[in-house]
Amino acid sequence: IDLDDTLLDSRHRIPPSCITAIQRVKAQGVNIILATGRMFRAALPYAEQLELDLPLITYQGALVKNSSSGDVWYERPISSGLALELIDLLESYGVDYHIYCNDQIYSKKMMPVLQTHSRITGIEPIITQDIIGLISRTPPLEIMAVLEDDVQLEALAAVLREGYGPALHLTPFKYNTLEIMDKHATKAKALAAVAAALRIDPQEVMAIGDSHNDLPMIKWAGTGVAVGNAHPQVKEAADFVTGSNDEAGVIQALEKFITQDGQSRYF
Repeated sequence: IDLDDTLLDSRHRIPPSCITAIQRVKAQGVNIILATGRMFRAALPYAEQLELDLPLITYQGALVKNSSSGDVWYERPISSGLALELIDLLESYGVDYHIYCNDQIYSKKMMPVLQTHSRITGIEPIITQDIIGLISRTPPLEIMAVLEDDVQLEALAAVLREGYGPALHLTPFKYNTLEIMDKHATKAKALAAVAAALRIDPQEVMAIGDSHNDLPMIKWAGTGVAVGNAHPQVKEAADFVTGSNDEAGVIQALEKFITQDGQSRYF
C-alpha cells in the first residue's frame, strides 16, 4: 500500500477506520507492506503506528528494510561513478537538485520543495557544498532534480533517457521534480523481491497506489488498485478504482478483494 495520497488522507494521517481495517486483515494472516517514495525514517512512524513487523519499501523501491529489526532486504543505489556524471550534467544545465544518502537529504541550498518536505515529514535537509565528496564516499539512493515547469522537466528527462536510459529509472513527481534512480529501484522490483522471499505468488498480491511511481507495482501485482484521486494513467492501468484517500479508499479495496478468512476473492 502506498502512503501519501493513498493510505494517508490530505492531512497526512492514517484514518482510524483504515487502521482498524488493516489490523483486521493482519489478524486474518494477510501481509501488509507499505511501499512509499519516502525516506525510511519518514515512513517508519506509520509502520510503527500499524504495528507492522515486515519489510518497508522506501525510496520508490531503492531500499527495503524491516520496520522493526532494521534488516535490509533489498537495496539499489545509484553507483557513485554514475551519480557523479549525473550531478555534472545537472550542474551544466543549471538544474537544482538534492540527493538522498544515509537516510538523510543533502542539498547545496534550501529550496521551497525542501521546505515543503520538511513541513510534511519533520526532516530537515543538511546543507553542504561537498556533494561530490559525499557521493564519492556513499552511493546515493536517489537524486531529485528540481525544475521550473513541466516543459523543463520533460526536456531533462529526454536528455537523461538519451544518455543513460538503460541504467536509470526516471519518475516525474510533485512540484516539478524528477526522481532519478537506479534502473532496479522501482516499487515493482522491490515488491517482487519481498514476495519471493515470503514465497507469495504475484497473483496473490494486491497493490494500491495513486501516482506515477506506483504504476510499476500496480501493473506487476495480480490485482492493481488505484484510489479515486489517482493520476489518470494509474486509473487506466489498474484493475479496480476505489474511493479517494479522503474517502478511506483502501478500506473499500480490502473489503472487496479479501474475504473474512484472509483469502482473496478474485486472485
